[in-house]
Amino acid sequence: MTLSSKQAWLSGVLFTFFIALLGYLLALVPGFDRVGQLAGAIVLAVFYRQIFGYPDKIRSGITFSTKRLLRVAIVLYGLKLNIEIVLNDGLGLLARDAAVIIFAIFATIWLAKKLRADRSISMLVAVGTGVCGAAAIAAVAPIIRAKERDTAIAVGMIALLGTIFALAYTLLRPILPLDDVQYGMWVGLSLHEIAHVALAGEPAGEEGLAMALLAKLGRVFLLIPLCLILVYWVNRKTEASESAEAKIAFPWFLVGFLLLSVIGTYVIGPVIPMSDQVLDFISDLTTWLLTAAMVGLGLNVSLEDIRDRAMKPFLVILTVSILLSVWTYFIV
Repeated sequence: MTLSSKQAWLSGVLFTFFIALLGYLLALVPGFDRVGQLAGAIVLAVFYRQIFGYPDKIRSGITFSTKRLLRVAIVLYGLKLNIEIVLNDGLGLLARDAAVIIFAIFATIWLAKKLRADRSISMLVAVGTGVCGAAAIAAVAPIIRAKERDTAIAVGMIALLGTIFALAYTLLRPILPLDDVQYGMWVGLSLHEIAHVALAGEPAGEEGLAMALLAKLGRVFLLIPLCLILVYWVNRKTEASESAEAKIAFPWFLVGFLLLSVIGTYVIGPVIPMSDQVLDFISDLTTWLLTAAMVGLGLNVSLEDIRDRAMKPFLVILTVSILLSVWTYFIV
């Protein structure tokens, strides 16, 4: 049966949300609950591609989820960032957050060059490690012109490593000579996703978890200047090697990210009261949109790509993550 363009588009969008739902259900299974909905959905999408191939008939809808819904999710992600908390209480942490990002990126680039690892995947996982996991990878991918399959591979790596490290932190907590606040700062400075920070920070109690999230919010805050620096850097390289038409466009979705951050900080609550239920709904919607987008990315991955292109970047980012954990432990 031949689908009309609208039917193909709708079917593709619904298909990504269906796999996202399966990822959500998979995350409810004991064991997989530590991995999370997003990583579960990517794994299912990758396996679907290997068994059934790419669903070309509904490509337009899948592409819409991968590109458009992804940007909407990043914009909504801005509500998670309370700028005032970062600026008022976390200024001392911002310098450390910046150092973490710089270390993650340059250490990864250097080690990737030494091991001759794939540059695109390595750069994506470097940003994911240094800033805020999948959201940072998704924001940076179009700027450095990363392929969708590379983006999906990078997100999968970050989800896997972040989960392993978060669980390791919780096991180490009772034997570490750190108080709750110091432990929370270490968690927030070194772990990958906000979810990983929340998981590892919980054993430190309310104060420790609050410090962990504050340190992590500072890294999220720095995503905006990092992306602007990358835009400038890529365009400078383009000027030297290609025509001006090949320059990347300004990532306007980052303006939306910043605008939502300002609204969430200075409008929602102080000016316009909003219930926790509504805020939780927006947070859940953001997660679902991001998961649906990642399904589209996962459908572009072949296991052959992972075997041939991802093993060295995985070794690189594992090494950098360990070094980052050790280094940040000594600066808290």
